[in-house]
Parts: sequence; structure tokens; C-alpha cells
Amino acid sequence: MFRIRKAVAHKRVSEENAALQEQLQQTQKVEAIGRLAGGVAHDFNNMLSIILGYGENLLNQLHHGDPLREDVEEIVDAGKRSAMLTHQLLAFSRKQTLQPEVLDLNDVVRNLGKMLHRLIGEDIEFKTHISSDLARVMADPGQIEQVIMNLAVNARDAMPTGGKLIIETANVALDEAYARHHVNVKPGKYVLLAVTDTGCGIEKDVLSQVFDPFFTTKEKGKGTGMGLSTVYGIVKQSSGNVWVYSEPGKGTTFKIYLPQTDAEPEMREGAAEKEKIKGGGEYILVVEDDAPLRRLCDRMLSGLGYRVTLAANGGEALLLMEEKGLKPDLVITDVIMPEMSGAVLVDRLRRNRPDLKVIYMSGYTDNAIVYHGVLDPGTPFIQKPFTFRDIAEKVQAVLRGEAPDEA
Repeated sequence: MFRIRKAVAHKRVSEENAALQEQLQQTQKVEAIGRLAGGVAHDFNNMLSIILGYGENLLNQLHHGDPLREDVEEIVDAGKRSAMLTHQLLAFSRKQTLQPEVLDLNDVVRNLGKMLHRLIGEDIEFKTHISSDLARVMADPGQIEQVIMNLAVNARDAMPTGGKLIIETANVALDEAYARHHVNVKPGKYVLLAVTDTGCGIEKDVLSQVFDPFFTTKEKGKGTGMGLSTVYGIVKQSSGNVWVYSEPGKGTTFKIYLPQTDAEPEMREGAAEKEKIKGGGEYILVVEDDAPLRRLCDRMLSGLGYRVTLAANGGEALLLMEEKGLKPDLVITDVIMPEMSGAVLVDRLRRNRPDLKVIYMSGYTDNAIVYHGVLDPGTPFIQKPFTFRDIAEKVQAVLRGEAPDEA
């Protein structure tokens, strides 16, 4: 009898170890793909900034009857679609810049209600089961909305003949036993966000690939394969975990766990009415190591009515301000540059100009101002590639002393 119990226990331990090993291999595979995706997206964002910037500049110079206008509009539209794809790659690789705040997930779900109803269609029943005393989390509200929308789209596509979509929230405590059976999970208090559908379910051999970028079981033209990988990246970058449970013919549940926070939400003033986005001759120093992008920033900002000085790196910027006496109203600097990062540069400049206004820009951020890609709250940032209106509104907001959202 003892030998039987020992054999059963040994078999259970072996099965648990095999499951953990499989989780670990999957995590390592996703991490490797993520590093590749992040590097590719960063390089593409620099090139797309130039394509979009000069494309929009050319478009603004063509009158509506110009025979070339339609061709240029196609170029700009293709650039914007490409930029959306690189943003998804950055989300998966956890190298996009998040602006987290204290968040009630119940509020996010409620605010998305009408949009989700329209998104999933009339043949799918939409239900919510939300906890009345839900704890708060620290997350980027726009990115959490993206997570819910992507999961809702995935659920809709799994129910072509109708079904149910259920979104649940709850406070949960994950203990040591749970953590032992789930790779990279830390015991503690979490908020659960679960999205369940009654659709076709997922085959076991496909389940391990659902978070891979560009993996899709949909027919050609029906999906990019980036929806669930974007979910994975956003959740992991928000210090959370996501797990999927599914069986063919029995539907699918995605469970997202985000750490609870005791922080209090900041009070926000109502958004001020947008003023004109043209400048009034203010002085801007642009620090960017990519020469074509540096010239594009000069063209954009000069065209908006600003006086612009360019620096190719942090050393040039320090020389201009500390030795040549340049006194800009605003510094726009790339985050990642050779020899001196944007954050180190700003730290040096603010020793003599503590009130200096700064905007960081990057294809992704991965240095001193960013901890695992999360931008410090209140730090003005613009994501490459950006449009004329993006940079115009961002510069105006910072010059007026507002706390701008990420572009």
C-alpha cells in the first residue's frame, strides 16, 4: 500500500514538473520573439517617422484638385497602418511606453460597454459580473481598454453563429501553491479580469501558440495575428499575468491577474479647450542622433512657427546650452542615443535650468527614465512615428504647462 501511494505521489510530481517545464519553455520562446520584435519595431518607427512626416508635409502643399494628392494620401495611409503594426509589436515586446495610473477595472469595463455591444454584434449576448468592492490596480487605462477590446474581438470571431461573452472582475489572493504551478507568478493580492466566450474553443496543440505574434488560425485577410500577443505584452508590462483555458467545443476563458495597489487616484482637472496649435516663435532645441529624423523635426517645428536649433547628441546639446549660452523654451530629446541617453542629458541640463521643459521621444524607451518600459507619471513623451498634429499638440501642451497624454 505504501509503495502504491509513493508511486502515485511520484507520478504526480513528475506531471507537475513536466507542466512547469512546458510553461518555462513557452515563456522563454515568447521572450526571445519579443526581443526580436522590439528591435525591429524600434528601427521601423524611425523610418516610418520620416515617411509619414514628409508625406504629410507634401500632402499639405497639394491642393485638393491636384492629380498627385490621391497617390500621396495612399502613401500616408500605408505609413499609418504600418505604424499601428509596429505599436502592436512594441506592446508584445513590452517596450512601448506606458503611463500608468490608479485604476478601477470596473470603471473601464462599464465605460466600454456600449462599444463592446456594437463590436460583437446583436447575435452575441454580453454579460458582466463585476465585484462591488474591487481593489484598484496601477495600469495604463488606454492599454487596458486595448486588452479588453482585443479579447472581445477574439471572442466574437470564435462565435460566428452567436453565443455569450462574459466579462468578470474579482479580488483574488494567489498563494504559494498557485505560484509553484505557474511560472513567474509571485504570491500576493491581485485583481482578476476574466473574459469568457462560449465559442468553438482552441485545440490543445494550438493553445501554446496563441500569444505568438503573427500566429492566427483565421483565414487570410481576417486578422494580423497580433491581437492576443498585444494582450500578452500589455499585461506582462503591467506586472501582471495572463492565462488561457480552453477546450474544443466548450469555449475559452482568458484570466488576467494585475497586482492590487493601495495608492489613491489623482484628481484630474477638466481638459482645457484646445487652442491653436501653431507656435509663437518659442525656442526649441531638438536632440536626435538620426540625421533624417533630425531634419524632419526641424522642418515640422519651423513650419509650426517655432525657432529651432538641432543637436546630434547629448554632448552637442550640452555645448550649446552650457558653453554657448543657448536658452531654449523647450528641449525635445530622443530617449536612446549613443554615449549619453536623453534622461542623463536632461539631468545635466536641469542642474542649471531646473524649470527646463522637456519632451522625450522614441520608437521605444528602455533606459534610466523608464523602468521596464513604464514612463514615470507626468513625464511628457511622444511615440515615434508621430504626425504634424501629434507634435504640434504635444509641444503646445508642454509649453502651456499641461500634463499631456502620450501621443
